[in-house]
Formats: sequence, structure tokens, C-alpha cells
Amino acid sequence: MHGLFQETAGLAATVPPTDSLDLPGASTGESCSLENYLVLPDHSMDGRIAAAREKLGAQAIVLGHHYQRDEVIRFADVTGDSYKLSKISSQTSSRYVIFCGVHFMAESADILGASGQQVILPDLNAGCSMADMAEIGQVEDCWETLGELTDLRQIMPVTYMNSSAAIKAFCGERGGLVCTSSNAPSAFKWAFAQREKVLFLPDQHLGRNTAFGMGIPLNEMVVWDPHRSGGGIDAGQLERARVILWKGHCSVHQRFLPGHVDAVREKHPGIQVIVHPECRWEVCQKADALGSTERLIKFIASAPRGTAFAVGTEIHLVNRMAKRFAAEDKKVITLDDTGCLCTTMYRISPQHLAWALENLTEGRVVNHIKVRDDVKYWARAALDRMLELA
Repeated sequence: MHGLFQETAGLAATVPPTDSLDLPGASTGESCSLENYLVLPDHSMDGRIAAAREKLGAQAIVLGHHYQRDEVIRFADVTGDSYKLSKISSQTSSRYVIFCGVHFMAESADILGASGQQVILPDLNAGCSMADMAEIGQVEDCWETLGELTDLRQIMPVTYMNSSAAIKAFCGERGGLVCTSSNAPSAFKWAFAQREKVLFLPDQHLGRNTAFGMGIPLNEMVVWDPHRSGGGIDAGQLERARVILWKGHCSVHQRFLPGHVDAVREKHPGIQVIVHPECRWEVCQKADALGSTERLIKFIASAPRGTAFAVGTEIHLVNRMAKRFAAEDKKVITLDDTGCLCTTMYRISPQHLAWALENLTEGRVVNHIKVRDDVKYWARAALDRMLELA
């Protein structure tokens, strides 16, 4: 794994004990076995999680991404999208950050956190298929090839939050920055104010929708395919392009199709279609509005009573909004009746959360996510530039 160091074992027996938390029953012995938790039903974790939270107090903060299952996110101190949770990570004074999200989010929390703070990912298998579509070696090869075709001083690298710490550092070292779906337009404007072209990683759809929304035509965008020689583009295409899009996507949002928009409008006349900008360009063009997870929530919250929405995003968030806004006589349904579950987010269960918290009460940190210092330096530079845009 390029540029990273983390505790790789799922069990804490391989992780050295931390300093005692001075809590009742603190111990530096063997950790509680995760396997003993996973055989227990979800509801049996509720009291244990609550007790561990109370015991830890302000020493630990639980962050929950909107796509988490209800059984987990209800224990979060703060819920939000990756941008909001990144800001919280940079501001919290808690000694321990338990991140109920995916791996790249926990990395960002470690990068932005204070010295001595420790970030815990309850399940190390909670990754991101989009982030996995851009490996640092591939990005370095891309940059080298682009340098053979044009002057690299013309190109600003911008990476979506859904990327590894190594790729964030790559962008930071070359003057670029990180963005989220909330502030991608601001990041593009910032980049174009300094250079002629943008290399956007790793989500082609967010990059395409953002650039098009700024008035950049599709014929001034080109897709770099890391699995083709030379990215599948030539010098002429690169010369004409203002935006170089990495060939990556979100496995959840790519499932939404233009036909889903047509079908839901036919079935529910007058319904508003709002989608995440990670959706395909063709879907976004048919939608009434685009927005990050936070913006989608605010869009529905500000709508008048009786409004109906079909939402193109992860099903846990859609279902949660449907329950919340039903009391305001607002109808919220998914754009695709088959549902779109983020399976990697779903990996974090109440059992994983209880296991991580109860180990903490015993003075042990499990699944500690730690980014190597040299990678952290440049990744922080890229993240700080993002936060400064706000």
C-alpha cells in the first residue's frame, strides 16, 4: 500500500495497549475478541455501546457518515457527509475519534487531527470501491505520461475526498487540493484561476458534472483510462482538453440510469428528481437539482409541505429522509426501486462499534488508522487548501 501505515489486523491482540484511560476496569491484557461480538444479535449491542460511551465521556467522539445503517448512526455524536466530518475532525479536541465511515475518511481524520489524537475505524474492511479505482502508482504513471505530452505546469491536480492519503499527498505536493461534492465547483474555480487544465481524480462523473455546470463543454473534457496505454488519449486530445477525468466512479451512484428518471416521472407526476453529482451526466441532466448528501437533505427540508422527491443516492440516507420528512407531509422515495446500498459502509455493524468502544474502556486502541508522517504532510496541505476555500 503506497504511502500508508496502519494496523492491519482486525483483532487488537497485535496492537500495543495505549496508556490507561483511568477508567473503572481498565486493563492492558488481551483484547476482547471480535468474533465473540459478531455472533450476537444487533439489538444486544445497544446497552453495551451506550455504557461504553458514557464511560469514555468526552475522551471519545463518534462520527457517522450519512450512508451508515440506522443501527450504527444513531450512536454518532455528529452525522454528516465527508466534507462536514472532515471539518469536525480538524476541530474536535477528543483524544479518540471513532469514525463510522470508510477507510479514506478515517485517513483524512488522522491527517487533520491534533497531535496525540487517535483515529479508529471499527471495521478495516470498510473501504471505498471508487477510491480503489485510482492507485498511487497509476497516478504517478499518468503524471509522467502527461509530462511527455504537455507542460505539467499547465495542469492542476485535484482529487475527490474519496481517494487514498497517498493520492491526496500527490496533489498537495504539486500545488493541488482535495474537494468534496459540496465544494467541487469552488475547487475547480480555484484550480482554473492558477492553471489552464485540471486533472480530476478519481470520479469521472463528479468531475464531468462539475465542469459542465461551470460552462465547460463535453468536447473539452477527456477521460484518462489507467488500464490503457497512454491513458487512451493522444497529444491532440490533451491539447484541446481543459479537464482530464480519471476513469473511476461510485458503484452506488453509477447504477442510476436516465430510464429511472423517466420511469419515476411517469409513475409519480409532478415529483422532483434530485440526485448526487456522482451520478452519470445523462442522469444529472434529467434531474431537477444536484447536490451533495448535505445539500440533498437541506433541499428537502426547505421545500413546502406536500412536496414529493425521488432521490438518486444511497438507500440508507433515502430511507432515513423518508421517515424524517413524512411528519412534514413530504414524500421521499428512491430513484431506483431496487435500492442502492453502499456495501462497504454497511460493513460497520453495532458489533464492530461495541467492540471498538469496549476495548477503549479497557485502555486498548483497536484498528488504529495512522498515515505515515511524510504522506500526512502533503495530504494535509491539500486538505487545508480545501478547508480554506470554505
